[in-house]
Amino acid sequence: MRRLAAPGRVDTHCPYCALQCGMRLSGSTVEPRDFPVNRGGLCQKGWTSGALLDTPARLTTPLVRVDGELRATSWDAALDHVAAELARTRDRHGADAVAVFGGGGLTNEKAYQLGKFARVALGTAQIDYNGRFCMSSAAAAGTRAFGLDRGMPFPVEDLAGSDVVVLAGANPAETMPPFVQHLKGTLIVVDPRRTATAERAQLHLRPRPGTDLALALGILHAVVADGHLRADYTAERTTGFEETWRVVAAWWPERVERVTGVAARDQREAAALLAGARNAHILTGRGSEQHANGTDTVGAWINLALALGLPGRPGSGYGCLTGQGNGQGGREHGQKADQLPGYRKIVDPAARAHVASVWGVPAESLPGPGRSAYELLDSLGTEGGPRALLVFGSNVVVSAPRSSHIADRLSTLDLLVVADFVLSETAALADVVFPVTQWAEESGTMTNLEGRVLLRSPAVAVPDGVRSDLDLVHGLAIRLGQPEHRFPTDPEAVFEELRRASQGGPADYSGITYQRLRDGEPLHWPVPSTEHPGTPRMFLDRFAHPDGRARFTPVEHTGPAEPVDDEYPLIATTGRVLQHYQSGAQTRLVPELTAAVPEVFVQVHPDTATRAGLVDGRRARVVSRRGATEAVVRCDPTMRLDTVFLPFHFPGAQRANLLTNPALDPYSRMPEFKVCAVRLEAL
Repeated sequence: MRRLAAPGRVDTHCPYCALQCGMRLSGSTVEPRDFPVNRGGLCQKGWTSGALLDTPARLTTPLVRVDGELRATSWDAALDHVAAELARTRDRHGADAVAVFGGGGLTNEKAYQLGKFARVALGTAQIDYNGRFCMSSAAAAGTRAFGLDRGMPFPVEDLAGSDVVVLAGANPAETMPPFVQHLKGTLIVVDPRRTATAERAQLHLRPRPGTDLALALGILHAVVADGHLRADYTAERTTGFEETWRVVAAWWPERVERVTGVAARDQREAAALLAGARNAHILTGRGSEQHANGTDTVGAWINLALALGLPGRPGSGYGCLTGQGNGQGGREHGQKADQLPGYRKIVDPAARAHVASVWGVPAESLPGPGRSAYELLDSLGTEGGPRALLVFGSNVVVSAPRSSHIADRLSTLDLLVVADFVLSETAALADVVFPVTQWAEESGTMTNLEGRVLLRSPAVAVPDGVRSDLDLVHGLAIRLGQPEHRFPTDPEAVFEELRRASQGGPADYSGITYQRLRDGEPLHWPVPSTEHPGTPRMFLDRFAHPDGRARFTPVEHTGPAEPVDDEYPLIATTGRVLQHYQSGAQTRLVPELTAAVPEVFVQVHPDTATRAGLVDGRRARVVSRRGATEAVVRCDPTMRLDTVFLPFHFPGAQRANLLTNPALDPYSRMPEFKVCAVRLEAL
């Protein structure tokens, strides 16, 4: 593999989480730089990210399956084969027999082009992405409450001036360590585990997994009952409080203690700390979202924030800690089943007309909404389901719930195509694999967790035989009969079209240009004109609902979709560790990271381990109603007796998602990753 380093040092951003820390690259050598979100810091993943650029596992030629084996071929041969198979599938089974699955790590340009490719070149409604597994419940709850979803509607730097910060279901000390330096005031952490973040907290609330919503109700009850309600704010800036209070009134802290295990005095202390703060923030993460009632759970925390008068007030607010690198932008520009660029709804006639005019196609030719991520994967190869699937930037064999079932569904396809820079577990099952560029080899924009649009610049040369995802989409589109100009391969040209497509939408990027980003302007969307400075702080004057008011929403605690019983008496919850990211397809290639955490483990209280006949450091089976995972036992006296924890970064028999429950939230369609009933068995 030939690689040429770009001259000098190039300013860019980390390839991993939504913090998008600023860094410099000299070839594959990483240096941190002073950027507002990381202030010169990097986590272990960021420091070692340069190792990905020279990994021996790199793909540099397309692969096509012949007689059961993946064999090297040319780009033209692979593109011709895939285009012919896609056309044949459409002709035999209809346009919706072809599906596209994207990722929250793709640039805005790629996410935009995938949505356009699916709806124009393929004519299919069947497109969704792995962000549905990560932050869709907070997006649904934020839209319901505020009329618009931007994960953090204020800059990260605002947190340093906050007297009290609540982190509900988030562990940034491990998932995005540079973020923690912004937390200067009193920290309240809501997490069933004693995480690295909880170790820093002045108050750690440890609810039974799946009872976060009840805990939020109890704290809100204490706020109102103890006279802390911001009645002036709720009267002037919100609607729906009275209806919400009718539910909350029944959840006094002592009742909540019986459900959650969190002491009533601690609930009241949390309420008093928040109420006594001059500035405060409530932030939620995957621990609040990844439930079958995740939208309502996040909604309960938003209700608490509204009762305290936090959203839309300078120095205070509610926000969601977006996980994936472009988790925010990835859900704004059209790779989500129900959305068009600019965060427009695909069922809105005006939105369809606007986007169709930019694309140069009739509005009536655009399909309607398709299936959500898990529903799409679950339907593969079934009657009326897709027969061909194209996957970009996702490793669903490891990351999807009930993952053995998803692998089975993939095996029924007539055609599985994967674009990746390494042979991920999903790519290894494919009929065709395209080797595509990775983060430091290409240009493109990302939108971080605070809605700041960032420009990545290429820092190293593209290896021979590798092309960008935009080249791949272009090559397929023209073979499917699209005109050459409709699917450009230059990222800046794609972004110029994205600007026009997003203009006037909720996520308006029309005033952002590559030149403004090159000049270092800190542009947070919406940016409706090239003279507009951007919107770092949203909702200061009004919320995005037509009447300008935020909405309280009555929500009720129902508990997990799958309760424990005598056969499966424990609660398993999943998450990340410091050294690995998402499915681990990238970080497991970095020797330093793999040496630190080489395999999956199950974290369990020593007494729980003893009752199951387990020994610390030995292997065990964790069994759910859907499958079993083999893991090394890690005894931890800080764990709840009823709970076990597994990281989800590992493949094969070590997949935590062999266990997880695909029960879906009714609003966001997010699966319930965070709670499933299991038992432990000695091996």
